Amino acid sequence: MAGIKFGTDGWRAVISDDFTFDNVKKVAQAVADYINRDTQALNIRDRRAVIGYDTRFLSEKYAELIACVFAANGIRTILSDRPTPTPSVSFTIKDRGMIGGIMVTASHNPARYNGIKYKAYYGGSAGSDITKKLEAYLGQSEIKYAPAAELKSNGMLTYENIIPKHLGFIKKYVNLRQLKKARLKVLVDSMYGTGNDYISELLSGGSVKVDTIHNVYNPSFCGINPEPIMPNLKELAEKVKKGKYDIGLATDGDADRLGVALPNGKLLTGHKVMTLLFLHLLEDRKMRGAVVQTLCGTDLINKICRKYGLKMYETPVGFKYICEIMLKEDVLVGGEETGGVAFKNSIPERDGVLSGLLILEMMAMRKKKILDILKSIDKEYGTYEYRRLDVKYPDEKKPKLMELLKNDPPKEVLGKKVVDINKLDGYKFICEDGSWLMLRLSGTEPILRVYAEASSEKKALRILEEGKRIASSV
Repeated sequence: MAGIKFGTDGWRAVISDDFTFDNVKKVAQAVADYINRDTQALNIRDRRAVIGYDTRFLSEKYAELIACVFAANGIRTILSDRPTPTPSVSFTIKDRGMIGGIMVTASHNPARYNGIKYKAYYGGSAGSDITKKLEAYLGQSEIKYAPAAELKSNGMLTYENIIPKHLGFIKKYVNLRQLKKARLKVLVDSMYGTGNDYISELLSGGSVKVDTIHNVYNPSFCGINPEPIMPNLKELAEKVKKGKYDIGLATDGDADRLGVALPNGKLLTGHKVMTLLFLHLLEDRKMRGAVVQTLCGTDLINKICRKYGLKMYETPVGFKYICEIMLKEDVLVGGEETGGVAFKNSIPERDGVLSGLLILEMMAMRKKKILDILKSIDKEYGTYEYRRLDVKYPDEKKPKLMELLKNDPPKEVLGKKVVDINKLDGYKFICEDGSWLMLRLSGTEPILRVYAEASSEKKALRILEEGKRIASSV
């Protein structure tokens, strides 16, 4: 049980190492125990659960196994009949008022990983209060299981395509009529994940021309991580530039995050993706509300919030923390530096397909090219360049690094005095000129993440190297 820990968004492990059929059963039983013991007092109109899964190796089998454990524990269960975006699972839970659900996915992690995300009754990531209970229930009960055929025959297990209703919601959320009139040429990279052809399908029958790549089943993701960042999107960026597309959109492995490639062959950071979506809802749609971003978010969004008098919340890394605030406050957008954004009047969950369509809607409503929109943002708010570096970091060095950062933190970074240290999640060193360096250990992989933001790409890259130097000194 010690090897099963819920990190920033669920439990993830290497397939056939820790992520085994036996361990998946143990987690499924723990979740079933939580549902049966801890949710009885909730006013839930539909006490069924829903199970979805991504395109990874054996995901479908793991999902069926979980569904069989749930149903054997007396929880009526809907199992998706095909690979499913994570937001489709969350939407189904919220739309039907269900007790909760599970998504079998390791999201953006390498193909050798798989994982389990538990989605609570509100249609979003389970908070720490829930995941602690799930961990506490591990191994406490005998695992109940019955074959799928038996459970299907007695009505405890049903199979369903849950995606159409989610796509129907997206159709209503965006201004599809105006969007379809836009003469845009778009290239979509589904990264062999669950994003499939959904953006193309939603925009069919209009003036927008959509081409899609990597929309076939390939559980190895053709050797790349299904994370919408460089170098994983090198092919998309090159094809957007060579094919003279107006924009390139990429959804990650479970389609809850978005990457954006520009006509010049460059890739937008997740910060800029969130900034575009925030400004679109704020300025074009005239919507209002607070903003939530993680500790490694951009000061650009802080600056926009100050201009419009909007409240800004900052959280540790992990969408579950953003979700917690979205459930309590009037939030316009909540998002991460990785391109995962949730929206007001939707689900408290990241949605890559919806995010992509809203970027296109922004271009259509402003009648501007994406590069012109970005130039106008830089002109009004200044230049903010963000970069991230992932460094393989052995477990034995991690405590020493944390001790160094705690007891002997850097006094300056690249000659700029450190004026504040934020210890909310890892260590963020904020300098007198507004630039910053952050070091944080990953919650899902043996990796040290180094983050930086500055007024130029060159300076941001130099700050990353400084962070790497600090990490290698222990």
